[in-house]
Amino acid sequence: MLARWRDWLAGRGRTQAPQVADDWPAAFARVPVLAHWSAGDRERLQQLALDFLAAKALEPAADATVDRIQALAIALQAALPVLNLGLDWYRGWHSVVLYPDEFRSRFEEVDEAGVVHQVDDWRSGESWAAGPLILSLADVAAGGQGAGHNVVVHECAHKLDQVDGDTNGHPPLHPGMDPAAWTAAFSDAYRHLGRRALRRLRTVLDPYAAQSPAEFFAVASELFFDDPLSLRDGYLAVYEQLALFYQQDPAAHWTAQPVGPR
Repeated sequence: MLARWRDWLAGRGRTQAPQVADDWPAAFARVPVLAHWSAGDRERLQQLALDFLAAKALEPAADATVDRIQALAIALQAALPVLNLGLDWYRGWHSVVLYPDEFRSRFEEVDEAGVVHQVDDWRSGESWAAGPLILSLADVAAGGQGAGHNVVVHECAHKLDQVDGDTNGHPPLHPGMDPAAWTAAFSDAYRHLGRRALRRLRTVLDPYAAQSPAEFFAVASELFFDDPLSLRDGYLAVYEQLALFYQQDPAAHWTAQPVGPR
């Protein structure tokens, strides 16, 4: 049932699954930041989370186990970026592979001289173009706490970035959005973060965001949903562009006190 929810949901009907209804409070408790969203938004998140579980297979790997509450919590976080965009933005992939902890990943990397290197690294998440989303359950459990980290949102942001075929930190923008404004906001912030990271100065975003424009977009998306006041205060132009893209303004209804400028 956890590996594939589609048949179960279709066969029983959502209104005939009281055990799922009973599990929502525990699932939301796993993701405390969702308490900042309105009751209406949380209800829509539930609906979208069920649609996500009906559309995607959860595939435990390496002896991972996933119970219903964990599955619902993962789906709630995956639903958050597309709450006002729709699940069609997650088209073209069909599964979420779940490891119990960080997992080893082997991939190719091309250096500035054009030489291809085989890299073997530990990862908390990956997003394969036209392939699965891969997550560490330990890192999933550590996200959504208001500290600015959320591996589910991070990897889902990569999926949104890949919709047009490129993973470059520039997802397809909505009609009415200004590509030049997007590029200016993200380019300026990316350069600023890179300079501070090189000097080992305190940064608003995790320094990992300086790895590439694609990672900058994914890390900024994490902060947008998990600690929006910090992103707004640190990189206002980036926050404004993400608010236009995600069609959400989480800082507007955040109950925490704003942090000072950095």
